Amino acid sequence: MKKYKFIIPSLLLAGAMLTTTGCQDDFAETNSMKDAVNTGEPAYLFAQAVLDFEPSNYQYWFFNAADFYNCTQMSVPTGSVTESVIEGSAQQGYKSIDVLKYLNSLKYERSLMAADVSAKYENVEAALNVLTIYMGIFDTDFCGDIPYTEAGMGHLGGTLKPKYDRVEDLYTLWLTQLDAAITSFTTATGQYNLGNQDVIYNGDWKKWAKLANSVKLKIAARLISQKFDLAKQIASEVVAEPCGVIDGTADDMLFHKADTHTGNNDYVYHWNNGVLASSASSKNVVDFLIKNQDPRVRFFYTKNSWNSKIVDIFLAANRKSDIPSYILANMETKLVDGKEVFDKWIGIGEPWVRYYGLPDSFDAQKDASHFGDWFDYSNRCRYDESHIYRPYSMFQEEMLRGRIDFTLPVAPKGPVIEDKNDNSWYGLYLSTAEVNLYLAEFALYGAPGLQSASVYFAKAVEHSVKEYDRLASLNKIPYYGTNYGYDPNEKAIDLKDGEVATLLAQADYKLTGNKANDLEKVYLQQMLHFTFQPIEQFVTGRRSGCPKFGSSLIARKDYTDNQMPANYYPRRTFLSPPLETDLMYQIKVGAYKSQGFSTTPGKGVLNNERVWQDINAPQWGAGPIVK
Repeated sequence: MKKYKFIIPSLLLAGAMLTTTGCQDDFAETNSMKDAVNTGEPAYLFAQAVLDFEPSNYQYWFFNAADFYNCTQMSVPTGSVTESVIEGSAQQGYKSIDVLKYLNSLKYERSLMAADVSAKYENVEAALNVLTIYMGIFDTDFCGDIPYTEAGMGHLGGTLKPKYDRVEDLYTLWLTQLDAAITSFTTATGQYNLGNQDVIYNGDWKKWAKLANSVKLKIAARLISQKFDLAKQIASEVVAEPCGVIDGTADDMLFHKADTHTGNNDYVYHWNNGVLASSASSKNVVDFLIKNQDPRVRFFYTKNSWNSKIVDIFLAANRKSDIPSYILANMETKLVDGKEVFDKWIGIGEPWVRYYGLPDSFDAQKDASHFGDWFDYSNRCRYDESHIYRPYSMFQEEMLRGRIDFTLPVAPKGPVIEDKNDNSWYGLYLSTAEVNLYLAEFALYGAPGLQSASVYFAKAVEHSVKEYDRLASLNKIPYYGTNYGYDPNEKAIDLKDGEVATLLAQADYKLTGNKANDLEKVYLQQMLHFTFQPIEQFVTGRRSGCPKFGSSLIARKDYTDNQMPANYYPRRTFLSPPLETDLMYQIKVGAYKSQGFSTTPGKGVLNNERVWQDINAPQWGAGPIVK
């Protein structure tokens, strides 16, 4: 495993120790040695930037992710869909600054070096540029214009009131910078070897070039509604670039930041507290995955609590009527000594049969006569005061954090079976699957120089399944590699031989030549792949109009009859009114005004007031625009 050195905190500690030295003369001498305290080693700046590289921080996952999921309808709130859910809006601060400040510090340090020394760090700076651009894309996704070119310079004597850069201008800048980074990665010689300071690619500049080239596709995808021809041109340039794109496991941007902690567990385990407590899997999504035997359902979501042992205790207590109807529909019973007991799962069986999503009907929680099997489970599935068995699937939380305990659902007075292992968390950022899904999209739109969309599409689906299987293994999620030995009908969830081939043979996972239908399939696969990247999922749904109303694949629910039409759903985050005491007050007011943004949310406000790249995109549920 890759080892990580925590350097920057050490430098700061060293500085603090120097200022507490007892002798005044010594203090003066030390204080005059400015470089010993203030100069950042480029490799250490890079390493700290990677530590702070967090496109989706804890606030985002705990508070905001549910709002993004709700907009796409790719999940369902555990309290069912309500008016407040539809009108809700995330509020997210800028994240690119977390990496940008280290990039600016590196540029400053290089400016102080002799030219020949500075030249050795050209690729280190280029890599930080790529990471900063990646973060900046997310910021502009939900906030529109952001401070960037003048931001993160205050500690270097720059302005404390940076201007807001337009999204359109930033895209142009970032594409230029990514091209420059590719040139640097592929031509620069005598470069500093980051080695294990680079936990992403271990200093392999060829892989960094592929990453930079692949990031261009993320920008191209966001340009489709505004600059369609430019978007296709970028895609063509990407496939023609000799460095290539992310292509295979070794290229995937999938990594963990540390193996051992030095006082900050988050770097190792990601977070210590629970997330996604208010979002559950969607019945529409889970049913689609199960129907097509998509193994990712086992990696995205949790098994419900109803193993065959739990079924048996309800049968033994003459409480068969309390077993949710959809669970009863997937099982058979038999008589043993005149008593009804569990016999077997039917249909697709284990390890598939225990994945269920919540229905997306409006205010379903209030309609116990129709939806009590799902939303009234805390009463209906309560065996006794201490044992409530959840019948539906939540998101697989151990895919998001490495410090979490899992307790196997068992019958009362049964054994206590726990998984308390804390594991270094691995995250997936940009991968072969995502790249090929973009290429499939652009092939359908007729970008010159690309292979057929079907080739990219099949490759994307295959790699998405394998990437999530790999993540599940690395993050050691429940039931991966084990059935815990409690339930004889339980099976592990690992990817099995032949499952990918079975999946690719499904009609829903094949392109047919019907452009509108094929685009929908590509976009839905993008959204499925982004299950643990809700901002990406949100942006994909926003720019594609998927899931589509009336779809035969995954259909979006229309709440117009509930006075909640699609144009009430937000398309950007809420921006707080700036305070007059804020140093940036006038700049913020001007930036919001130039984009037509108000700071008072209301029905449809965050739908009508769109960020630049979202203008001209289809409404939620309208489906892709066929060009």
